[in-house]
Amino acid sequence: MRRETQNVLLILLGGALVKIALNGDYLRYVKPSQQAWIILGGAVMLVLGGVAIVSDVLSARATARAAAAAGPDHGAEDGHAHGPHVDDGHGHSHTVRSAWLLVVPVLAVFLVAPPALGADSVTRTEARVPQSAASTSAAAFPPLPVGAVVPMAMNEVVSRAGWDSNGTLNGRTVSMTGFVVHAGGQTLLARLVISCCAADASPVTVHLKGGEADRFASDTWLQVTGQVVPGTASEANSYTPDLTLATVERIPAPKDPYEY
Repeated sequence: MRRETQNVLLILLGGALVKIALNGDYLRYVKPSQQAWIILGGAVMLVLGGVAIVSDVLSARATARAAAAAGPDHGAEDGHAHGPHVDDGHGHSHTVRSAWLLVVPVLAVFLVAPPALGADSVTRTEARVPQSAASTSAAAFPPLPVGAVVPMAMNEVVSRAGWDSNGTLNGRTVSMTGFVVHAGGQTLLARLVISCCAADASPVTVHLKGGEADRFASDTWLQVTGQVVPGTASEANSYTPDLTLATVERIPAPKDPYEY
């Protein structure tokens, strides 16, 4: 691969990183706090690629001017060969070929950017309470705010259902969003919780009782309200509490599909 091509690919890769950071697609891969680092990394690639291209252009012009000033017979008189570069057998061809790997992430971002993780990831991974909840005592769970319906993150609902011996969820109607997972003859509502990026995602799930959500296909996003059945989240069922449904509403997939 020519040096000029490598520089262009570096600019394309940097531009792709800046693009996904600004349009929100980066949330498919990492948590929101990583946005600044993605923009910085993309900007550095853009600058390096731009500087390399400018440097090559100036160098080529300087060489052309020097050759013109030296005259047409200079190359033959100085005894040096100026023919095309040939692989010297020391691995340079492998280095050049490896530069083509830069094309892969560029194409992935611009053409085939993968969707966020969904139901398949949940069925392949055992649902569990986030590690932060495992070291949290019952006293650490404050009472829920007042209100007929309390909006909550699913990982908080699962954490309270599995670890809060004070029963702060008992008799309270909560609202949460997630995607449908059909597994083991049950209909589950799930979210994926990440610490840094999608590679470390772990699922939290709630069993939707009553059958109202059974008609929805896997990966359908829902907003549900209902009450958690006390004592139904345990280690035996991977801390998946039962939720007696009050309402079920289909919603578009959120821009940020993960919880943190």
